Amino acid sequence: MELAGFAFFEGFMHYLGLLQWPLVAVFLVFIAWQIKGFAPEERLQTALMFFYFFLVITTFWILKPVKKGLFISYYKGVGGFDLLGWQMDAAQAELLAKVLNMVVAAVAVAVFTILARSFRRQQLTCILSAFFILCYVVYSLILDNAGGGTVWSFYLFGDLFSTLMVATFFAFLNDSVDSGSAKRLYGLIGLGGVSGGFFGSAVVGVNVKSLSPALSMWLCVAIAVVIVLIALAAGRVVSRKLAAPVSETAAPAEDTPKGNPALEGARLALRSTYLLSVVAIVGLYEMVSTIMDFQFTSTVLHYLDGPEIGEHFPRVFTFTNMVALVIQLFLTSLVMTRFGVGTALLFLPMAALLGSAGFLVAPVLLMGSLLNTTDNGFSYSINQSAKEALYVPTTRDEKYKAKAFIDMFVQRFAKALAVGLSLLITTLFSGHSSIRWLSLVTAVILLLWILAARYAGRVFHERE
Repeated sequence: MELAGFAFFEGFMHYLGLLQWPLVAVFLVFIAWQIKGFAPEERLQTALMFFYFFLVITTFWILKPVKKGLFISYYKGVGGFDLLGWQMDAAQAELLAKVLNMVVAAVAVAVFTILARSFRRQQLTCILSAFFILCYVVYSLILDNAGGGTVWSFYLFGDLFSTLMVATFFAFLNDSVDSGSAKRLYGLIGLGGVSGGFFGSAVVGVNVKSLSPALSMWLCVAIAVVIVLIALAAGRVVSRKLAAPVSETAAPAEDTPKGNPALEGARLALRSTYLLSVVAIVGLYEMVSTIMDFQFTSTVLHYLDGPEIGEHFPRVFTFTNMVALVIQLFLTSLVMTRFGVGTALLFLPMAALLGSAGFLVAPVLLMGSLLNTTDNGFSYSINQSAKEALYVPTTRDEKYKAKAFIDMFVQRFAKALAVGLSLLITTLFSGHSSIRWLSLVTAVILLLWILAARYAGRVFHERE
């Protein structure tokens, strides 16, 4: 029973290796069929944004298992991390890295806001992609023999990528559609991200024993170049589509005076009860997700050793993304168009509540691994599409600056709170069995999250 999760994912990856490319072909046919009834300009825009998001999330899921596997394996191998005499295990050390991500996010908010004053859409994509390409090249030279400093910096770098590139993509998208188009298109475009998650994690999961960290970095370089080309093409399509296109070099319209770039988005969010409900949804989710990920990591460390650890993570991630893909294909667009954004926002907290209850009852490897699936399987599919649609009926400054503040700083601040709760409980109670009681904390947070989601969905409906 204890190793049931490992055997399950071993078997799953064997069959996935046979189906990986046929599934990609099926997805492409599905997308072509879905957009055949669109107007030509909208069809091209949807296809380009689909593949833009596909490649961003593919990169994220190539980076995630590499950064997590290197970090966890390194600190389990050296016997943990010493913090001023406090001997932390590998899972606790990762929690500390998530706190440091808050500092990285604060810098990212400021940089993104400064860039958004003068650049938008494809211009932001090109600037940030050039930066990440340079970083990939540097890491390709040092990851295969990574020491302590390298695993820390790469862990932070992986989070920085998702922070900036996902925010840049959705700023681009939200600045290119109206509320009516959002409900119709976001499920389809979101499928690009979900299928990218499946494809990226499958590339690592199926080839985990042969794909070195350095080779992974060169794969990311190639993907980044294609992202730039797609963004340039999408920018031209959007400029033609808009009735009164803004000059490609003009800054986004300002609703607030320029000030401290790290605070502009915060001021916008604090003066709107609607945006505050989005803050609550994002922040409460990050707290729940951080706690569940800590439970998942601790469970893997408890039951597995050596190379099995680094191999198990990408296998779980691949299974999770397969679930997310099924949800996005058959549930997201159906729910958002027939029942509304508010209903779509409730699926993730309900799934997380069920997963946490299961782990509370049986904290074994399979249930611990499924915590990742109940979290990310819904987060990267229906919840992401619904959450991003909330920004469509907002001003351009709110789309760029308030969203950047929420997605970058609020997320990381909430992670830091969850880290504190996790460390407190695991310090007071020793042994793997104590990890299950964190599920009681997530249950309380989930109830607050459901209330915030209901309010945001109601206001979104009123603004349509």
